[in-house]
Amino acid sequence: MLDSIQSILRDPPPGMAFEISEEGIAAARIGSKVDLGFQPFAEGVISASPVRENIVNEEAFQAVVRQVASAQGAWKRKGAALVLPDYSARITVVDFDQFPSDPKEQLALIRFRLKRSVPFDVETAAISYSVQANGKRADVVVVLTPSEIVARYEAPFLSAGWNPGLVTLSSLAALELAADTGLNVFAKLAGRVLTVLVRDRAVLKMARCVELPSADLDEVAAVLAPTFVYVEDNLGGRAERLTICGFGQETDEAQRRFAEELGVEVEPLRSPLAALGENNAGLLGYLRSVARKH
Repeated sequence: MLDSIQSILRDPPPGMAFEISEEGIAAARIGSKVDLGFQPFAEGVISASPVRENIVNEEAFQAVVRQVASAQGAWKRKGAALVLPDYSARITVVDFDQFPSDPKEQLALIRFRLKRSVPFDVETAAISYSVQANGKRADVVVVLTPSEIVARYEAPFLSAGWNPGLVTLSSLAALELAADTGLNVFAKLAGRVLTVLVRDRAVLKMARCVELPSADLDEVAAVLAPTFVYVEDNLGGRAERLTICGFGQETDEAQRRFAEELGVEVEPLRSPLAALGENNAGLLGYLRSVARKH
């Protein structure tokens, strides 16, 4: 079941963490020294979506998982964290004037609110949520996807002897690397999928994940511009910062252009562990959260 990175296990961290993207699998062996690696996929092995099968070539996917797992050798802690592509699930923030304290009532209310807004069966979906309370009001971060999508991602890791005890999404994990002061926006590009998260300090206020016609900066700007208008109109002020990730060679141009067009400070997401990109940002963010809590 999907779980927000904010509710990371208090137990000792897992032995491995894997980030799955359409390009391949980034892996980290967690210990006194973190070992990082990346194994690419052939074209077309994974196609992330919340409404269709993600594993296009199951045999090739299993082969890469076995290769990544075997490269780690014997490891006493067989727990694993999986970071999935953002577009394999739906991320949303649902506001409630009153939110029940009973978990069963909470889940029933969340399913009711989202029943008509997602293109799959909410009753059978894998759902995880995190309650951000503000007095009687609650902004609830919800991640949901068909259960079979999560199961298909997990299956080859289970077969290889790894137990995925934590499953999260790339952008949620990558947020651990972004500043959480003031009113801020995080934009992560992975292929043609753009994820935009808006936080007021550490509280997530809005989440969007859209598939763009292309990864052109014009298409990205067409999503960011109304987002900044929404923030100013609905969240009590102008966004102070935009953090970007996954823009590759266009990072400098994106930084210059968005700063000029949006009138905001723009900075690329960074990690002290390794060079960061669209295929490992979630993994590096997860490792940051492990370091903070252990």
